[in-house]
Amino acid sequence: MAIHEECGVFGVMGTKKRNAAGIVYYGLYALQHRGQESCGIVVNDDGVFSSHKDLGLVSEVFSEDILTHFPMGNMAVGHVRYGTTGGNTRNNCQPVEVNHQKGKMALAHNGNLTNALELRDKLELSGAIFHTTSDTETIAYVITRERLMTPSIEEAVSNTMNLLEGAYSLVLISSTKMIAARDPYGFRPLCYGKMADGTYVAASESCALSAVGAEWIRDVLPGEILVFTKNGVESRKEHCKKQRQKTCIFEYIYFARPDSVIDGTSVHKARLRAGEILAKSHPAGADIVVGVPDSGLDAALGFGRAAGIPYGIGLIKNKYIGRTFISPGQSARLDQVRIKLSAVEESVRGKRVVLVDDSIVRGTTSGRIVRLLREAGAREIHMRISSPPFLHPCYYGTDIDSPEHLIACSHSVEETARIIGADSLGYLPVSGLGELIRETDASISGAGAEKESAGSGMGTGCHDCAGYCCACFDGNYPTPVPSDTRKDRFERKLSEKKL
Repeated sequence: MAIHEECGVFGVMGTKKRNAAGIVYYGLYALQHRGQESCGIVVNDDGVFSSHKDLGLVSEVFSEDILTHFPMGNMAVGHVRYGTTGGNTRNNCQPVEVNHQKGKMALAHNGNLTNALELRDKLELSGAIFHTTSDTETIAYVITRERLMTPSIEEAVSNTMNLLEGAYSLVLISSTKMIAARDPYGFRPLCYGKMADGTYVAASESCALSAVGAEWIRDVLPGEILVFTKNGVESRKEHCKKQRQKTCIFEYIYFARPDSVIDGTSVHKARLRAGEILAKSHPAGADIVVGVPDSGLDAALGFGRAAGIPYGIGLIKNKYIGRTFISPGQSARLDQVRIKLSAVEESVRGKRVVLVDDSIVRGTTSGRIVRLLREAGAREIHMRISSPPFLHPCYYGTDIDSPEHLIACSHSVEETARIIGADSLGYLPVSGLGELIRETDASISGAGAEKESAGSGMGTGCHDCAGYCCACFDGNYPTPVPSDTRKDRFERKLSEKKL
């Protein structure tokens, strides 16, 4: 597949000074799958902020020497990025830091605002000077403006949320507090937990909590603001239930790690169910089921179990190459496919293969993978996709900004199969999306994780994804679409702007 996801955020708040940068480092490692363009860490040492940000993977940006030069602190925030707004430059690395009259702030953001252009225009007209082309800086400026007029940082965040539209899961630190906030729709995941010594941790996914030894407490509710201080955690819910929850369904299909639990649903189980649905809706006579590493493996296992076809390892992934989905540039994606995956000839030679992947966007990556298996001797290749066809742009945290980038918009299923070189092609039915998240385990979702149950429409077999955004598949956008959808909308030439 080949679209780009957004970012991962991580924050830590304790009562005593410790190696906060080290905790964030391991948390970001666990979230590396959410962004591979850049990363950064900001540590708060009694009100003095120390930071390091740069382009590259977590292991590339943070050497042992750099980590040891961070001061001890009781608070820190980190970020891994793929930019869905703004270019891949060092200036756009996060967390964004702001110094203002009432103190300091460092902000990490996952998501994409749909009204960023309008907000930025107003801020620039009022005299704001922007140093990045990311919508995260827009959020930071609005919070700062509100902070100058309010008694607390949490009040400033609350006022800011009245102005923001679109997807945002935020973790920020001030001089004395850590704030975690999630937009009222809950587009992007956010959760928090606690370490054995009482240190609080907030992260995009539960897998990052496990990575640092923190016990998961619950998901942050859509619209909720959590305020972490030395005295504990306070929940503010004035923005909760203002909108119907719309967590991105693609988090379960591709974005999240399979060992994460999001809003009460196991990602691993959701992908297994996708494979089971595919086996029933698009059966294929085959000798082996092969998954495309990594996000196609669980669905392949589910397909094999439901179809009674042996599951096998047909593709090997080079673990030191990043996800093609979040690699900027078409040529980079193709180059990486060549060295990222290799076929296991002993598994596929002379066999009819069911090849399971999470999605087809442009078709180029899928075509290359099919050719790899052909070259390895596969007799037939029946491709099965654990998501419906992408027919609509996404404005909430991916870079699918135009239908022209979507192969399903201009080609039928049969034509797409021919283009990628597969003998047959089958997508997850749109009607099966609700089935992916049909089970809500109350013991997992926690007392505070209020979400609609299966009885509200999920899992009925009809297309009623209550509580989830499926706009990239069905075109039903929960919010107004942005006036300018280009990733580089803040980087246009003067000649393209209305002056």
